[in-house]
Amino acid sequence: MRRSGRVAAGLAAPLITASLLVPVAPAQAADPGPVQAAPAARATTPPQPVGGAQLGSKGIVANEAPGVPAAPTIKAGSYLIADGDTGEVLAAKDAHGRYLPASAIKTLTALALVPKLKPDQLVRPTQATCDVEGTKVGLTPKMQYKVSDLFHALMMMSANDAALALAQANGGLDKTLADMNAEARRINARDTLTGSPNGLDKDLGLDVKTQHTSSYDLALILREGLKNPDFRKYVETIDHKFPAPPTKKERKKGKKVGGYPIHTHNRMLPGQSQEYEGMIGGKNGYTIAARQTFVAAAERDGHTIIVSLMRADQPPSKYAAKLLDWGFAARGKAKPVGTLVAPGEPDGGKKATDAHKLLPTNPLTNNDSAGGWGLLLATGAATAALLCGMLFLVLRRRRDPAEEPER
Repeated sequence: MRRSGRVAAGLAAPLITASLLVPVAPAQAADPGPVQAAPAARATTPPQPVGGAQLGSKGIVANEAPGVPAAPTIKAGSYLIADGDTGEVLAAKDAHGRYLPASAIKTLTALALVPKLKPDQLVRPTQATCDVEGTKVGLTPKMQYKVSDLFHALMMMSANDAALALAQANGGLDKTLADMNAEARRINARDTLTGSPNGLDKDLGLDVKTQHTSSYDLALILREGLKNPDFRKYVETIDHKFPAPPTKKERKKGKKVGGYPIHTHNRMLPGQSQEYEGMIGGKNGYTIAARQTFVAAAERDGHTIIVSLMRADQPPSKYAAKLLDWGFAARGKAKPVGTLVAPGEPDGGKKATDAHKLLPTNPLTNNDSAGGWGLLLATGAATAALLCGMLFLVLRRRRDPAEEPER
């Protein structure tokens, strides 16, 4: 009896294992009939570029119109010309190509932070902020600066130290970058990822994989920024007195704060060397890696044209003038090749086509065969559990009390 109990117990393990591994098919599976092929992955459509299909082209896109010359050819990796009033994109070259932004990204810094910071808020910069590379306005930790003065320095003379001081005022660099990227998403600037508030790249270990934007996005950003009166004031100002510690002579006169004039870097504003009629303002940028970048807006006869260009081979004023001239000539005549979408309206109000929403559907989790396999496995597991229970009862009834271990 003892031996037969051991034999039964020895046979139980493989029997239980086999019952768990072999699924029990449903009754109707006895005559499966013709083998059915698994459904194919659901058909997908490639995501349409934001603003329209034509904007996905790498080359120049523009529609011909009577009395309108051919779209400009300039030595730049990318450009875009848009009607700032209607949002119609009139011409473009590689509009969604992703490039290093250089200081043109400061338009996004201002767009994200102008609404968040009070103009009279005071900021005392750290030494690290004052020591940043590149163009600086000359901050010192010995002083506190108004946010409004820092925005003037940021947008007029592209001050990198002012960008970092504004990030301090906003709660730090990490928070500011998060706010900038969130603002880019809000306005559908989907080509934009910022890794610095001032556009520096190689100095910070950034490349086009970790910081980028496009001509399309720069136009979106500037168009949105110009809706804010403070933003507009900062980009159109030509001269501004920036605060500084008083000189010895000023201290003798009882002055606690001195200052010096700062001047715009936008040579296309009124009275400047490359003055362009109707220029509202904009932002230029340059690093060795990014080359020349620029975004600007001009107004004539009540109509606004926005232009942007990236990776140009020389200072952008001449190129920007050609793009603006063509935009004013083509506005209202040439059929648009796309549109600058409004915030909250991806693809011009059409359903969003984010790439992550277009992944092929997994046939094992999204069709009838998946349900059949799920039922099959569930049935097999339930049957195995029932067999285990019955076997346990049989063995327990046959067990000799003498076989129980001593305690």
